[in-house]
Amino acid sequence: MANQQNPSSGNVLFFSYYWPPSGGAGVQRCLKFVKHLPEFNLTPTVITVDDKKGAYPVLDYSLAADVPASVRVIRTNTSEPFEYYKKLTGKKEIPYGGFANQNNQNLIQKIFNFIRGNLFIPDARVGWNRYAVSAGRKLLQTEPIKAIITTSPPHSSQLIGLKLKKEFPHVKWIADMRDPWTDIYYYKELNHTTLAKQIDARYEKAVIEGADAILVTSADTKRLLAAKSAQIDSTKIKVLPNGYDEEDFTFPSEPPKDKLCITYTGTISETYNIELFLKALAEVTRRYPEVPFRLRFVGKISEMVLRQVEQAGITSISEIIPFVPHHESIRYLLSATVLLMGIPDVVNNFCILPGKLFEYLASNKPIICIGPINSDADRIIDECGAGRVFHYAAFDQMVDYLDQLTRSWKINPNLDLPIVDYHRYSRRALTGQLAEIIQGK
Repeated sequence: MANQQNPSSGNVLFFSYYWPPSGGAGVQRCLKFVKHLPEFNLTPTVITVDDKKGAYPVLDYSLAADVPASVRVIRTNTSEPFEYYKKLTGKKEIPYGGFANQNNQNLIQKIFNFIRGNLFIPDARVGWNRYAVSAGRKLLQTEPIKAIITTSPPHSSQLIGLKLKKEFPHVKWIADMRDPWTDIYYYKELNHTTLAKQIDARYEKAVIEGADAILVTSADTKRLLAAKSAQIDSTKIKVLPNGYDEEDFTFPSEPPKDKLCITYTGTISETYNIELFLKALAEVTRRYPEVPFRLRFVGKISEMVLRQVEQAGITSISEIIPFVPHHESIRYLLSATVLLMGIPDVVNNFCILPGKLFEYLASNKPIICIGPINSDADRIIDECGAGRVFHYAAFDQMVDYLDQLTRSWKINPNLDLPIVDYHRYSRRALTGQLAEIIQGK
């Protein structure tokens, strides 16, 4: 449960609800920071929830291999409503933040979402806070801690840092916000009352004003947060994107020779609006009946997207693979011809910078991204020469690009790109930037 270590002036205390065996994208950022921080003479300790009591949408036991043996992990109790959710709705799954697994919600599910949005503020995992604060307080009272880092979602975790900063003002507090808070695209789905919205907004403002430094994953998210209060010094908001771990890419790239395989990994719901891309792919398959196309989804796919695949007439070339451990998802990337990525068609989507983008870059495959033009994702893909971003309505341009890729594939089925300049997005390099922030450089 906990690996003992000698405290030092370089101690860093992480608070992360998501930690192995939790799987999915949310756990990767903190896990990789913790993995690489010892290389920069900083010693991390992690406070997280008891894995037998935590509410995880997915599990990935393979991620435990990334936790260094020297890292102390302290697990605490929690008090959450998700067991009641499963009993009332009959669902076995914990709801995703983006509601990708909540299609055709019945009355009970809608009631639960209302309760979740109005009685549990900022979110339904706030019941973990008192246990995490207690565990953190004990360490701060007995050990020299240089900095505490709270990572979210769940954004309730940021209130842990807010409370401990008031009790221990000499300790640096870094709030790592992987996603926007009240600006997140599915916020309206929680059906907040006016009072609940006001309380949530006050919490958010208190965090961004009270933290010594704030980490965000994109430049547009920084702009959103900096506009929240005139008291915020925007220089304390640091853009530190997600990345890829070089050690995850030890497998060779093996694009198939017998098919043109377009692969999507991760969660996808109807908000990603890939319907016209599916129709564009259908059009290109009609142009090239001799080419064996394959559209492969690896992860959680909503029922609506499945219907769109069927309506486009490409069910026969589609393959659905349920959630797989992270290392297996990397293998699927490396065994693809082309990679598909989507960004939700929602308000403020310019600031959405999916963590998978950087693993896509490290795979050296052409990327087809369906999302906003001139966004942070568009800029990075363009800078790296790694593919194209298409607006949701750009049907003709999608067809043209797919046609181009297909003609290239007929000449050579290996469409891997030349080595591009994506190494600044390695987890090790990004952790080096975090180390400088911790040290105040």
